[in-house]
Amino acid sequence: MHDSTLFRIGITPDFETEAPGTLAPALAETVDSVEGIEYEVMPETGGTGEAEVLDRYDAVIAYNHAFPASSFRGLRRLSVVALWGVGCDRVDVAACTEADVILAVTRDSVGRPVAEGILALIFALAKNLRALDLNCRAGRWRQQPPGLISLEGRVLGSIGLGNIAREMFRMARGVGFGRLLAYSPAAAANEGEALHVQLTDLDTVMRESDFVTINCPLTPVSRGMIGARELGLMKSTAYLVNTARGAIVDEAALLDALARKSIAGAGLDVFAVEPIPADHPLLELENVIVTPHLIARTEECIRNTSLSACRNVLAVAQGAPPPYVANPEVLKRPRALARLALRRTRRTGPPLV
Repeated sequence: MHDSTLFRIGITPDFETEAPGTLAPALAETVDSVEGIEYEVMPETGGTGEAEVLDRYDAVIAYNHAFPASSFRGLRRLSVVALWGVGCDRVDVAACTEADVILAVTRDSVGRPVAEGILALIFALAKNLRALDLNCRAGRWRQQPPGLISLEGRVLGSIGLGNIAREMFRMARGVGFGRLLAYSPAAAANEGEALHVQLTDLDTVMRESDFVTINCPLTPVSRGMIGARELGLMKSTAYLVNTARGAIVDEAALLDALARKSIAGAGLDVFAVEPIPADHPLLELENVIVTPHLIARTEECIRNTSLSACRNVLAVAQGAPPPYVANPEVLKRPRALARLALRRTRRTGPPLV
């Protein structure tokens, strides 16, 4: 039996299989020197959290594990699930909250890398780098493909105005875009004004943007929200860029629009099914640039995301809410607050910095 006074961290086993070595340096830097904490790789449970296993730990750091409602049924010990990243679509957030479990994300580490990735795809589409590269490799020297454009004066639109979109817009101002548009029902008017972004409705973003970027989380509301009707509003010269979640866009409708060239092209880092099947028809289109959900996975992003996930867990171990909570309403629930208070009474090691 484990010492109940220890704060136990479980690490989902997909870190070992999908991202070996990713988390170890951050654990060494943040957790190893703190007394009263131990961690281990969790038993394999088929990629889905099982309540019986999860409740062996006070905290879980999760890579791509799924946490449906059953993962949280009957939990007594688990205090926090710390995601490696910001996407909560694999977690039943309502069930997590109902179980008084904090869901922490690494919002501070991904904004700049994803924004850089979005702009990289925009530049690649505007300069048709795919065709230029293929022509050069095939000896077709200075054979210019169609569709090369400049970005100055163009309209950049975003579905969403969260951390990533804000960073994208900050960077885009220096590129010379003529107008910046965003659709974000939850955003206040002054949030757009501070970024020189015009907040408007979804149809306006789709209709007037030269580049439509997807920067919202995947939720029941956003799933499939960009469908045939929305894509039909886009200019024939416009591009779609999706680095958020593939299922936000109706993939069949996008395939049809690209094949008919009713839009100019797309830059896609995410897909409805990942990894994308080798025989997927999107991969046969010349007006698409695809990347394997890695456009933001820089060395700095890996390091900072790992550190952020560990710091989220360390905060809870020392009785404080994590810096970035995806279900903030949990911090009003008596049992979640009591768990934090109990950790404060047992607090050991150096203070958080």
